[in-house]
Amino acid sequence: MAPARPDPDALLRAAAQEGRGRLKIFLGAAPGVGKTYEMLSEGLARRRDGVDVVVGVVETHGRAETEALTRGHEIVPRRAVAYEGRTLYEMDLDAVLARAPRLVLVDELAHTNAPGSRHPKRHQDVEELLAAGIDVYSTVNIQHVESLNDVVASFTRVRVRETVPDSVIEQAEIEVVDIPPDELIERLKAGKVYLPDEATRALGHFFSKSNLSALRELALRRAAQAVDARMLDDVRALGLGGTWAGTDRIVVAINELPGCDGLVRAAKRVADGLKGPWTALFVETPRVAGFTEAQHARVAAAMTLAARLGGAVATVPAPNVVHGIKAFLADARATQLVVGKSRRSRWFELRHGSVVDRLVRETPDVTVHVLPLPEPGPPEKAARPRGAWGSPAGYAITTALVAAITALASMLSQVLNLGNVALLYLLPVMAAASLYGLRTGLFAGIASTLAYNFFFLPPTGTLTVSDPENVISIVVLLGIAIATSQLTARVHAQADLASRSARTNATLAGFLRQIATVNDIDVATQRICDDVRRLLDVQAVLLGPGEGATLDVLAASDPEYRLDTVDNAAARWALDTGAAAGKGSGTLTASEWLFQPLRAGDRTLAVLGIASERAGNPVRADQLPLLSSLVDQAALVLERLRLQTEMRDVDAVRTRDRLRSALLSSVSHDLRTPLTAVIAAAHQLHQGATPDLIATIETEAQRLDRFVANLLDMARVEAGALTLSIEPVDLADAVAGAANDARRALGGRAVRLDVPPDLPLVRADPTLLHHCLLNLLENAGRYADPDSAVVVEGRNHAGEVRLSVVDRGPGLPPGREAELFETFRRVEGSDRAVGGTGLGLAIVKAFSEAMGMSVGAANRSDESGARFTLVFPPVLVVRDIALGRMI
Repeated sequence: MAPARPDPDALLRAAAQEGRGRLKIFLGAAPGVGKTYEMLSEGLARRRDGVDVVVGVVETHGRAETEALTRGHEIVPRRAVAYEGRTLYEMDLDAVLARAPRLVLVDELAHTNAPGSRHPKRHQDVEELLAAGIDVYSTVNIQHVESLNDVVASFTRVRVRETVPDSVIEQAEIEVVDIPPDELIERLKAGKVYLPDEATRALGHFFSKSNLSALRELALRRAAQAVDARMLDDVRALGLGGTWAGTDRIVVAINELPGCDGLVRAAKRVADGLKGPWTALFVETPRVAGFTEAQHARVAAAMTLAARLGGAVATVPAPNVVHGIKAFLADARATQLVVGKSRRSRWFELRHGSVVDRLVRETPDVTVHVLPLPEPGPPEKAARPRGAWGSPAGYAITTALVAAITALASMLSQVLNLGNVALLYLLPVMAAASLYGLRTGLFAGIASTLAYNFFFLPPTGTLTVSDPENVISIVVLLGIAIATSQLTARVHAQADLASRSARTNATLAGFLRQIATVNDIDVATQRICDDVRRLLDVQAVLLGPGEGATLDVLAASDPEYRLDTVDNAAARWALDTGAAAGKGSGTLTASEWLFQPLRAGDRTLAVLGIASERAGNPVRADQLPLLSSLVDQAALVLERLRLQTEMRDVDAVRTRDRLRSALLSSVSHDLRTPLTAVIAAAHQLHQGATPDLIATIETEAQRLDRFVANLLDMARVEAGALTLSIEPVDLADAVAGAANDARRALGGRAVRLDVPPDLPLVRADPTLLHHCLLNLLENAGRYADPDSAVVVEGRNHAGEVRLSVVDRGPGLPPGREAELFETFRRVEGSDRAVGGTGLGLAIVKAFSEAMGMSVGAANRSDESGARFTLVFPPVLVVRDIALGRMI
């Protein structure tokens, strides 16, 4: 076996860690075991060693011992976040990055940050710190590990909502903080974990001794798995040999004999007992080409069973079974091997040897479990591949080659001795074995030996050999011919095996490449059916759950497909149970279709049905592994599309909730002010109306009317219910009319109109343009300095007309101008934070785009203030005024 060498993938992973910080996680079975205390203690020890250590965030939960340890650390102040009338305090990520310590202590890695934080999860904050080259110590309870969340909930009856992805755990150094369950319960009773009332409830539920023992085992096992994975990665990166048995890794060798499913179940029991990962392995040798349908089916069933029981599956090509198993054991660093041994005759073992005996001798670092297989039945006659005995043309050409070599040797017999003549006869043997296979090569060897004896060995013309030395020459020539034929045929078989493996891999890669980038469910399902038909030469139909007990047809490779009652029943059974049904399976075999479930986790997404016009099963037995791989890849694609759809729906719901919340906030704030004024004025009417009182009622009522109009206009925009009436518009008249209607909203501010009378007409909807100008003027009146004038400028620039509303005030925050036009957005930190519903500018943008215009915002260049500009592109500018007046 070739010496071990560094694994390229492991080296790449190691290289990716260069320049990054190191993450260490203090893992505990439950709250109260002392994770935070241990983290702070180790941080103090590192600080005493001269390491720059700061506390990013630590939750002491009122524990005196933990609070005492924090006094020895530099603590970065937390960031205050206002949320629903409360103030929350989160780790100030920017402050920690600016401080740039060597090590930062971040408690409770699974914590969910307050809304408005840069990252929704604290582990994402930690990832940013690691990327900046800062080491991080953090804490996690085992119930917060994503992959164990369901397991913990199954026996504690408590499901935590905050989890940490397993990928974060896998990249970290793990230190288990562990105390016995009895000691933790005593700490709980003493009030060192929770307050007395909370502690009493916890003892009766989560903190039972059985729960704590199970959690403790999970924590220790998960830490062992993480350590083992890190160790294997380091070993592969260094190219070291050996099993490195930090934990047990089990491999079960699958064969084509009856009873191989028992090997899989035995391996599962061994893996459960040793708490280790396991893999079902099938070695694909040249003899696989001679398997019967039943043998192919047994291999496929065993691999499917292994996957269903939670094991990994692998198929490796190799010249023989022993070589393939040994190579895989070395690569997987396996410590346990499960193999089956069938009863063979002594004569068979003398001729072929014993696979089990060789594995025991040649794998000294691996424990080999040998299970007896059932007594084999009558030998299964494999359908010999077409041309296995050679073709008539091959035998004819081989005979011609032997004759040609005989003629050539006869011409050269005067200059060649008998030994060189014998060597010439090796040429047709090698050619025949290379071109036509083993049997034709053996025929060439026998024919060459007979020709050599008949034409060149005395007495010539007979098959008699008079000289004993010539007998040796004949035997050697025949032996060399046979050996050459066998070696050449073996090389051919290995090349065919490698070619088949490469074709299968290329097929799967091409299939995945075709559908991996598709983001439309209809296109993806149709492509799945078309590719399955092309690759397996079958009809394909993809069915999904419909209303009630019906199935919806998602796609089909042939529009003339037909499913009868039995077919629909088999498809329904496959969808409900997640197991294959129909022809070639063990359920509802009367169906002409084989239905394979497309599963993702515990969910069956769809059912793939395949049928063939040929007699027999829909797919050949040797195609079952390919079909299984295609089904798995298709399920992954459908799951990705399902998750994308769900994420879009979730984003839509979040956006809707955000808009609803913003709307309620805006309406409650901005409508209350004019309502208060109207109510107060109405009370004053009892004492007699005055002109000022009537003006107040009228002004505030108009203000309310504008708010309601804006809400209705935004609803029309979002519903796509805008109706346009485009006609030539004189901007001077439009601006004058808008300025007159907005005089009350401007609060007494002067308006200066700078719109040249010769400005071209523009094509626009007069009503929508009037709304745009009103909202821009009202916006300027709300934010401009009280003693300044609002200026409306019109310019003809490079073929386009620009209409700007300019105010004088603090202006806009740089880089955030585009945010002003978002619905309900009021940009903080500028003059744009004063009042308003946040709808006016959004309506301006929506109306402008509906008319083919654009709107932009920028700070003034001459003095402080803001400039909002409506841009009419050349296509909306009327060049011929006379014509424009007539349109």
